[in-house]
Amino acid sequence: MTTTNITLDLMALAALLPAAALGFRQQPQRDAVFWLVTAAAFIGPFLWSVTAFSNAWRADLAAALWLSVAIAWGIFAFAASMEKEMWRLASLLGPLMLIFGIFAVIWSGDIPGRPLSLAKGASAGLGIHIAVSVTTYAIVTLAAVAGFAGILQDRALKAKQPTRLTRELPSLTTCDDLMIRLLGIAEAILALGLISGMALNVKAAGSLLTFDHKTILAVGAFTLIAILLVAHRMSGLRGRKAARWALSAYLCLTMGYPGVKFVTDVILT
Repeated sequence: MTTTNITLDLMALAALLPAAALGFRQQPQRDAVFWLVTAAAFIGPFLWSVTAFSNAWRADLAAALWLSVAIAWGIFAFAASMEKEMWRLASLLGPLMLIFGIFAVIWSGDIPGRPLSLAKGASAGLGIHIAVSVTTYAIVTLAAVAGFAGILQDRALKAKQPTRLTRELPSLTTCDDLMIRLLGIAEAILALGLISGMALNVKAAGSLLTFDHKTILAVGAFTLIAILLVAHRMSGLRGRKAARWALSAYLCLTMGYPGVKFVTDVILT
């Protein structure tokens, strides 16, 4: 790994540290400090991604992780500006994204960046498909964080022992509402991703789907989210059971996106 790469990795990682510590503030609120820390958490990984992808699209694990972190923070910042309680999820999102960043730094040191070779005329379609896929993963990440926050709130309420963390998180009802809305948006975008993927596959291989691990896991996540949304609408499913469905869908996407890259870049090399 070159000195430039080390510098970029450390700068991006350092930008995530204040966001991971947001939950330790004495009186957390959506103030100037929150917005500055959130902006730094987005800008650091975003600049890493811009620099890394300046010459060609990279398909390695480190690039996937840093791009996921950047998009997740970007969407979170937008959502926090629109939803008054969304910002309270920062105390969970920050540590999760820091873990992603640490893994990205570790694997960036051992694995050279792999540029993605594109067939002639396929760059535009593939670019759209990648953008849709990364956006979907970021939104489902936020939905999973909201679901996990709901599980923590549910446990605290049943035990009648709220913790400092649960006092900072949104209420159980708000967590449920945020999770369902985010999953609804993610499902629509994921549908576009599946359609764009099928279009690319028809052009490349002449068939709608290639049943590899990534496709199976993406279809699995789509199915899980669809079942949850239908169950919520028809029977009012919410709370811990709904959160488990959301976390299962997130696990599928994690295994299908960074998980597959981990297998190909780390285990099989």
